[in-house]
Amino acid sequence: MMETIENMVEMRFPSKAANIGFARTAVALFASQLEFTLDELDEIKIAVSEAVSNAVIHGYKGTEGEITVICRLTGNRLEVTVKDEGRGISNVQQALEPAFTTEPEERMGLGLVFVREYMDELVIDSEPGKGTCVFMAKSPSQTRVHS
Repeated sequence: MMETIENMVEMRFPSKAANIGFARTAVALFASQLEFTLDELDEIKIAVSEAVSNAVIHGYKGTEGEITVICRLTGNRLEVTVKDEGRGISNVQQALEPAFTTEPEERMGLGLVFVREYMDELVIDSEPGKGTCVFMAKSPSQTRVHS
């Protein structure tokens, strides 16, 4: 059963490094409608920063394009989608491996590792030459159902 969307915001902005901080702060403010702890809001900020950074740095690689960030509140869950129409990822599984990077002289290769660690759910859909869609979701810890 699909949950009803209780609130939603969609942002589109150029793939400029200056917009990474804007995206992380805007998503954290949106997420604060739920009962996330300050630590959880910091984790959300890091995850969003990494996803948007990847679109800016790797997706568009020195060119400029558009990044779309969609945030939804469904029940007691934040869903964030970061989309670009850049170069895409040829091997998503490899990109999720710790220390994998296409730019070893400049990057540590931990961005997607942090996203996976800090969010409850992560799905990456990407095709070379067609862009990447990163979907991530998180619920506040005090309201998660523990089994």
